[in-house]
Formats: sequence, C-alpha cells, structure tokens
Amino acid sequence: MKKKSLVIIIIFSLFLSSNIFGQETSLVISPDIPKSMTFCGKPIDLTRFDVRERMDRELLAFSYMHSSTLKMIKKANRYFPILLPILRSYKIPEDFIYLMTIESGMDIKAYSPAGAAGFWQIMKEPARQYGLEVNKNIDERYNIEKSTIAACKYLKDSYKLFKDWALVALAYNRGKNGIMRDLKTQKVKEAADLYLNTETSRYLFRILACKYLFENPKRLGFVLRAQDLYPQISYREVKWKSTIHNLATWAELHNTSYRLLKLANPWLLDDFMLDKSHKEYYLKIFQKSSLHYDPLKTEPFDKNWVIDKNTKS
Repeated sequence: MKKKSLVIIIIFSLFLSSNIFGQETSLVISPDIPKSMTFCGKPIDLTRFDVRERMDRELLAFSYMHSSTLKMIKKANRYFPILLPILRSYKIPEDFIYLMTIESGMDIKAYSPAGAAGFWQIMKEPARQYGLEVNKNIDERYNIEKSTIAACKYLKDSYKLFKDWALVALAYNRGKNGIMRDLKTQKVKEAADLYLNTETSRYLFRILACKYLFENPKRLGFVLRAQDLYPQISYREVKWKSTIHNLATWAELHNTSYRLLKLANPWLLDDFMLDKSHKEYYLKIFQKSSLHYDPLKTEPFDKNWVIDKNTKS
C-alpha cells in the first residue's frame, strides 16, 4: 500500500511540474555526481563532502549554461583533432585539453582583463619565453598550433617542479611560486587539500566537470546530432619571408578573401604583416572544397557527443 501511494505521489508531482495552472514548465534536475574520477590517471575521491560539493558546483554551472556549453561541444569537433596530437607529441596528458577548454571556451580571440590571450590564455612574457612572437602587429598566442606547443613546454617545465599533474593544473592558474608557497605554508601535498582563493579553488574541479561533460554529455542533458557539430576545415599553407604591405591584396593574389585570410590566421593583428623577426611565416589559406557546410559529411570526433553518428536531418 505504501509503495502504491509513493508511485501516485511521484506521478502527481511530475504532472504538477509539467502543467501548473495550464502552463508548461520544464524540470530542473541536479546532475548526478560521480563517486570518483581520474585526472591524468590519478584517482580523485569525490566521496569526501567538500570535494563532492566543489564538483557539484561546477557540474551545475556546465549543466545550466546551455548556450555556452553546447557551443563548446560543437567547437571541440573542429579543434580537438588539431590540439590532441600536439599534447601527445609532448607527452602531456590528454586531460589538459579540458584546461584549455575552461580557459577560453575555445574562443581563439579570447583576451582577459589581465592580458592573457588565445586558447591557452598565455600572458605576454611567458609567451615570448616559450618562443611566441608577440608585438602590435603579430601575436602568436592566437596561433592555435604554436600556442599549444608553448603551453605544452610550460606544462612540462611545471611538472618537473611539482611531479603531480593536479598541482601543475593549479599552478597554471595561480602561478608556480604561489602553489609552491601554499604547499609549504599549509603543510600538505595534495591539490584537493590546499586552501586557496575562490578562483584557484574551483579551477581543478572546473576541469574535472568539463571532462565529465565531454565524456557524458547526454547524462547532463546535452543531446546533439552529428550535423550539429562544427566540421573541420582543411587548408593549405603558404611560406612567406618578407613584409606584406596589404593583406587584402595578398589574399586576392592567393585566391582567397581578406576575411577568410584573417579567420584562418587570427595571429595577424592588422591589415598588413611586418617581418620584424626576419623569419619564415606560414599563412593558412582555407581549401575551397571545405568551405561549404555539408551535413551529410559531418563526422563526430567522439561518438559520445552525438545521439547517433548516422542521424541526419
């Protein structure tokens, strides 16, 4: 009898939530929190109350920022195939792809009030230290491949110091010296045990929540079809070693447009390119064959992101 009454109550509650006074409403559900996860192969205990609640906060944020979360998944289909091979080549754990994702949302022109720029939100001086050209005319923090290589070098150097990838992630946000000082003064060894400012305290769990989202989008309510994802765009490269006085004219001579040239090369900040460094540059030009969207040819990089990779509109 009690079981039957409970079923009636649940059904009635669902009815009320979907039709109150004749108005349709949607259910707002808290996402399930996994009991455990790994970051770079190391287990994260999500049963400890404070760790669990930090994870819950970030899962709620991703679950209910619908437009930005959907856009991240769409963009990942275009950019993950470019970035992951670079991480692998530098022996950086693939989980750091999610660090990049929370840093910029995969907005290549992302720029913070503090002056960090690009996918990996790199500051000017570290960028130059790790081989990127940064000036008023060229900013290679907006070069997807070169900035990823610079980030990999920074992360490898950081790992030599900490010997722990979770601490490396925190140091990316707070700085190496800050995390070293915190470990010493607080007399702890694990990232989850550090008492930090709000931003850095949330940082590792934002990465973990982002990882969980990309591995289980449907569990968080994000349902996409293959054709919803942004396809990769192929390009050819033109090697150039001199100043380009007018990029619009240069684009026309190379059978593209100024707009498409700038989209393919966001590191070009002006309508000309100065060869201050006297080095070779590689300018991308989109292949015309890949410029036009074809839903029948859009393939998911990860089958977990879509309902069915063969579903077509």
